[in-house]
Amino acid sequence: MGDTDEGPSSAAQSAQQDETETSPGLFSRLVNVFTAPVTSEENHETPRENVNAAGAMLGMLNLRRMRVEDVSIPKPDIVAVPVTITKDELVEVFRTSGLTRLPVYDGTLDTPIGIANLKDFALRHGFNGNRQELDLREMVRPLIFVPPSMPLGVLLQKMQAERIHMALVIDEYGGTDGLVTIEDVIEQVVGEIEDEHDIEEAKSWVLEKPGCYLAQARTDLDDFEAEIGFNLTEAEEIDEEEIDTLGGLVTMLAGHLPARGEVIVHPAGPEFEVVDADPRRIKRLRVRLTPASNG
Repeated sequence: MGDTDEGPSSAAQSAQQDETETSPGLFSRLVNVFTAPVTSEENHETPRENVNAAGAMLGMLNLRRMRVEDVSIPKPDIVAVPVTITKDELVEVFRTSGLTRLPVYDGTLDTPIGIANLKDFALRHGFNGNRQELDLREMVRPLIFVPPSMPLGVLLQKMQAERIHMALVIDEYGGTDGLVTIEDVIEQVVGEIEDEHDIEEAKSWVLEKPGCYLAQARTDLDDFEAEIGFNLTEAEEIDEEEIDTLGGLVTMLAGHLPARGEVIVHPAGPEFEVVDADPRRIKRLRVRLTPASNG
């Protein structure tokens, strides 16, 4: 989107044409890696190696069979900023969201103009009290516009070729329908990717302060109950036979798949805030215990 005069509609039309292009890229190289001929020596792999290879192949198949709409963040969950935002307000959005790239729009999200990158902002304005006025139009980087039907493999090639890690999903009327990042795509191949700001893989939860935990949604419910000394499945509306994890408990309480930022209150008082989620699952939760439940 280097030329901002080209609106989302025309960008979406060009994206439709990109679905038929097959220029070599990261996708092609990944396919070659996982479809290389097997020698007679390689036929003696251990069962674990066979399982790992099968998992890798299934991940590669996701790039062919899955579409952008299968992994994109829906429009209501997109964290974006207006081009008129002030410097202090932008810092606060970066801080509270934990994101390093934010879509920038002019008026509404249906008129996006680019991406605000935290690194660009830090390099230009610094952290030492620089009072230079912020003009996001001078700082935004281009976005990719893609249709929801685009295969993930094609999107990955496009992101690699244009060196852009974020795309807006455009509907048939040229409006914004969702957002997808290169991390969302690669996770369909290699599994969930956690960075240094995520909970360490070896830890299912961390105690942020007394009575407040940051926990992975896949945390075993029995283990967490032992940690807090409180039974979370005694309420009548909870069927403990149907759930094994904190994420399952919260989804059952909500009656739907909660979105990022949503807070679900347990009948006994504890609050579950969805810190991180995508359209398919909850990833992380903040659990706030009441005095009565804080054993």
